Amino acid sequence: MGGERVWQDDLCRVVLVDDAAYPGFARVILNRHVAEMSDLDKMERQRLMNVVDAVEREVRSALHPDKINLASLGNVVPHLHWHVIPRWREDRHFPSPIWAEPRRPSAVPPVSQEMLATLQQRLSLLKP
Repeated sequence: MGGERVWQDDLCRVVLVDDAAYPGFARVILNRHVAEMSDLDKMERQRLMNVVDAVEREVRSALHPDKINLASLGNVVPHLHWHVIPRWREDRHFPSPIWAEPRRPSAVPPVSQEMLATLQQRLSLLKP
């Protein structure tokens, strides 16, 4: 799964996805191969969700999106991972999911390189 790894522990890693249309799009990816949340024991599930929560909070704090979408699909890649996707009212798919047909021409969300650098730094210091 493409992108830049910005944080990792023994359970999972956080990757910032390289997608100009969705700056700050992050994935929380389990390190070992399992397909479903129910494949994890209770402590692992809680730990993984704590990481997802921490990533969401940092994305919101650094980028100020209008909404955050959380998704764990795994239909194409059956490896447990969570998408943390900042959304803006003017993004090309809003209010639909980013995997739907676009509703408008591509629009770059109001995110500066400085904001992205702040997010990257915060995620590298994650303490879920």
